Amino acid sequence: MAPVPKMMKAVQIDKTGGTEVLQYKDLAVPTPKDNEVLIKNEFIGVNYIDTYFRTGLYPNPKPMVLGREASGTIAALGSQVPNSLSFSNGDPVVYMGVSAYAEYTVCPAEKVLKIPDGITLSDACASFLQGLTALTLVEETHKVQSGDWVLVLAATGGVGGWLCQILRAKGAKTIGTVGSEEKVQVAKEQGADVIVIDRPGQGDVLKTVKDCTDGQGVAAVFDGVGKETFERSLECVARKGTVASFGNASGAVEPFLISKLSAKNAKVARPTLFNYIYTREEFEQYSAALFKLMIDRKFSVRIHETYPLKDVARAHNDIESRKTMGKLLLKP
Repeated sequence: MAPVPKMMKAVQIDKTGGTEVLQYKDLAVPTPKDNEVLIKNEFIGVNYIDTYFRTGLYPNPKPMVLGREASGTIAALGSQVPNSLSFSNGDPVVYMGVSAYAEYTVCPAEKVLKIPDGITLSDACASFLQGLTALTLVEETHKVQSGDWVLVLAATGGVGGWLCQILRAKGAKTIGTVGSEEKVQVAKEQGADVIVIDRPGQGDVLKTVKDCTDGQGVAAVFDGVGKETFERSLECVARKGTVASFGNASGAVEPFLISKLSAKNAKVARPTLFNYIYTREEFEQYSAALFKLMIDRKFSVRIHETYPLKDVARAHNDIESRKTMGKLLLKP
């Protein structure tokens, strides 16, 4: 392996704001400490949560290098990395951590995973955070059963596309919403059984849900849109069903009266992936399940575009436009 350089390119923010606060600059390559791994990033995932940190919706100390996931190769091991992880320099790995918008990232060894044979570096990165989010939503937030009717908002988005594929594998029946005619075929290919163009004058989501379920509503709504759709999601859910509000693409959900849930004995959850994969055992269990589905079911890994790291502002503008389909990646 080539020696690790002293300096690297990274994307840092010193204050919150629009894409103008994203600084592509030179920073020192970090040194791994005890139980840490230094990774040379090959592909970096762009996720909506990155925009929340940039805008200040999710407060965080500054300066901050953005990014929560990447794939690459191990460049160096800190001391006391457990032998049980069997890491060696040059291993292809994928991880979830912080400061991924960089050529090199230090990550706790417990949050790094070897990529199995049959999965490429790009597919591992494109699937990891969003695929694990989708898998834990249908296994933990609401345990979806074969035959259940489920509503997935933004069915061609990053998490939405994974939800459709996983729900099809589980035998569920999925109603997916999309924002344009161009996305209908993609949603169908991903596994949605019924597709609604969710725009004024083009599709009625609530009516479609009632028509498909004989007026009963869906067992679960997976809503990553947030403010604009939350009230409607409550209307769409069935008695004893679950509304899983896992994103804020249209803004944060406003406070609501909890007594509204009693009309259907409905449940509302606001899950985060990291609390489902908190332990190493959970992390390995769900990662192995995701990779097995990808290989056995030949899941489609849809990549919207791979951007040079220096073009990170364009990537953020694109993901915030809500017009993308699939995963956005950065290439250092």
